[in-house]
Amino acid sequence: MSDTTLEQRTPPPAATLRPGSLGTADIAFFVVSAAAPLTVMAGVAPLAILLGGIGAPAGYLVAGITLAVFAVGFTTMSRHVKSGGAFYAYITRGLGRPVGIGAALLALIGYNGMEIGVYGLLGTAGRDTAQAIFGTDVPWLPISLAGLLLIGYGGYRSVEFGAKLLGVLLVAETGILVLLAGGVLVKGGAHGLSGASFAPGNVLVSGTAVVLAFAFAAFTGFESTVIYRREARDPERTVPRATYAAVAFLGLFYAFIVWIVIQAFGNDQVIAAAAKDPGGLFFSAITTYVGGWAADLMHLFIVTSVIASLLAFHNAINRYVLALAEEGVLPAALGRIHSRHRSPYAAGIAQTVLGAVVVLAFWAAGADPYGQLLLWVNTPGMIGLFVLQLLAAIAVPCYFRRVPHQEGVLRTVVAPVVAAALLATAIGLVVTHIDLFTGASSAVNTVLIVLAPAVFVAGLGLAWWLRRERPLVYADFAAEPVEPAEPADPVTPAPSAEPSAEPSPVAKEFTES
Repeated sequence: MSDTTLEQRTPPPAATLRPGSLGTADIAFFVVSAAAPLTVMAGVAPLAILLGGIGAPAGYLVAGITLAVFAVGFTTMSRHVKSGGAFYAYITRGLGRPVGIGAALLALIGYNGMEIGVYGLLGTAGRDTAQAIFGTDVPWLPISLAGLLLIGYGGYRSVEFGAKLLGVLLVAETGILVLLAGGVLVKGGAHGLSGASFAPGNVLVSGTAVVLAFAFAAFTGFESTVIYRREARDPERTVPRATYAAVAFLGLFYAFIVWIVIQAFGNDQVIAAAAKDPGGLFFSAITTYVGGWAADLMHLFIVTSVIASLLAFHNAINRYVLALAEEGVLPAALGRIHSRHRSPYAAGIAQTVLGAVVVLAFWAAGADPYGQLLLWVNTPGMIGLFVLQLLAAIAVPCYFRRVPHQEGVLRTVVAPVVAAALLATAIGLVVTHIDLFTGASSAVNTVLIVLAPAVFVAGLGLAWWLRRERPLVYADFAAEPVEPAEPADPVTPAPSAEPSAEPSPVAKEFTES
């Protein structure tokens, strides 16, 4: 048989994610877009001002500093653990496989909750925008379903396509807020510019606890930088840089914009204005200081802000599903990668179908898209991601205590321990003020709070089952990828979703738990 015949009959190698696709700015676009700065500011910041007073800007700075401390140990871990599982890989290597598998399930549910609930927000934002600009009543469901198709397509395309699109949308939503800031600064605010928001007497008040709860929630998604490690250029540098850049930008930008809107109404009048119309606070400010046309643009950009957040979370979920399919925990079919776009398209299709099922179920039940679809689905996801951050912070010193390394004690012990204490406090603040996030009854809030720990416990049960029924999958869980001896061809075989006959050497690095 000729070589040509053999070559013709040899199946082409499976596609992989495209390495070297994303730089620091690209990854930062993904994670900042996930936080949806314009939506957070226009939709949530007025409540923070109403409940926390004019010291609210300081709360966003405190949250940013806390997460920057967390990022120290988190990014240090990223240089040593290269698995595509990110969060659950770090937790596995530090706290053992059972906790890691519990974290994997929690990440899967948490990120899905953060995304799917936001389709309710997209429906209401689109409906409100159509009413405000065109005077037209549009049902929320078609808008949400159209968003599902659009986001599904965005995830199907290459990661470079997503990064470019998010870059444009992020510039639009931050640009409109910068425009508002420029108008307020040029005109000197309502009664002159004041730094009273940062005075201890206005910061150290009882309402600050509520502000901090809102502020920590405003950073959700920043930690997803590590998910893009396999597609990053020089990941040892780009991932930490993108993480710090995202935290710094969000912390400073949030604090600045909240301070700006306070100046727009004045220290004495802003709380009354927020109480009268919290949803219209930013629109009123930009109408006064820039013009009605800018308020119309803000309405449009809130819709694009929500779309950007949805696409960012969709991409993150797809990569978690891909990693778990490659681990052998999820079906191998979910690990398929598009041969041309090099995207985890199978995971994206599954996630889009799941989102459609949930959205249609809430619609069929007559649920409110904002008060129930968004808040009831989004809140457990948010709590789940906070718990993941806490577990990751605890895992860092546990990991470095057992492996040889040259990292300093500040990065491997001090920062992670401090971050764990601060994150535990943040979780406590969110849980004790859960009614402000949901507006639901005590019974509903109790269910929403216990969902995250219940999912984690289910993950522990899954770990027990895997250890008993699929020991090779369990032994190789969150193992380090095998580095090729030579540079790979443009299209290289994807890791098999079926476990090998022997656990990898890295799987033996930590003891059975």
